[in-house]
Amino acid sequence: MTTHTENTQTDNSQTDGTRRDGTRTVLVTGATGKTGRRVARGLEERGARVLAGSRGGPTRFDWEDPATWGPALAGADAAFVNYYPDLAAPGAEEAMRTFGGLAAAHGVRRLTLLSGRGEPEAVRAEQALRAAGVELTVVRAAFFAQNFDEGLLAEGVAAGVIAFPAGDTAEPFVDVDDLAEVVVETLVQDGQAGLVHELTGPRALTFAEVAAELSRASGREVAYVPMGEVEFAGMLAGFGMPEPEAAWLAALFTTLLDGHNTPVTDGVKRVLGREPRDFSAYADRAFGPAADQDGVADREGEPAADQDGDPAATVAAQA
Repeated sequence: MTTHTENTQTDNSQTDGTRRDGTRTVLVTGATGKTGRRVARGLEERGARVLAGSRGGPTRFDWEDPATWGPALAGADAAFVNYYPDLAAPGAEEAMRTFGGLAAAHGVRRLTLLSGRGEPEAVRAEQALRAAGVELTVVRAAFFAQNFDEGLLAEGVAAGVIAFPAGDTAEPFVDVDDLAEVVVETLVQDGQAGLVHELTGPRALTFAEVAAELSRASGREVAYVPMGEVEFAGMLAGFGMPEPEAAWLAALFTTLLDGHNTPVTDGVKRVLGREPRDFSAYADRAFGPAADQDGVADREGEPAADQDGDPAATVAAQA
């Protein structure tokens, strides 16, 4: 699904955010997370100069430290905005308003924002960023398929259990590789200003069906254990998450998995001109006999819960 929103700028060769030599410089926030590192790699493959924003990298960027935002934006023509912990979280709207103002002041002409589906609070944060007047494309994503092999959910899958407060609701999991390709397109191609892309996979699966797919691909039993909201919050608190944050996150997941996000969209096809990757293909790639060892190596040492990660609503593994 792709929709149009009002935008205050036009996209043309004089104002599309490229340097005179044709090279675009893009700040990628959350550049060590699941989405960010894929977006950074894709941008580099398309000839862009990437400023990889993270708390520990050469381009220092920390969503909890606004003093790092302006220096990271300096010299950028465009930016991928990957807010942590989630656009529905308290403080996100004000953060987007401040970040947008800084982007405009530094001459950034194009922003792509990663958002979640079905979150009224996230929509308000989107609007706050749009108010800065910089070209904005919004990408609203379903839950990531890669939640099951990267981050905290991977530990459960390795132990043969997916414990989550999803009931029997079906979710159209999106492959992060598809998402990253879409984000790259919005940052390097003209005609994306003012668009909102909703990205899903080609079909919706329950978490029990996900467990069956992972069992098939891996050749070992993976079971889904449904949890209630309070029980899940208690589990998160047991892992060391502060109780208020655990309660908020459990409530968010419970709300998002009430069925309103089950319908699939054609957002991936509209941007990339092809169908999105199916969950079965992801399961085979991540868990099958021919699993990409290079991809596994890329993930070694990646933190499960990190401010350089992805929005909580799309990335349950950040819990």
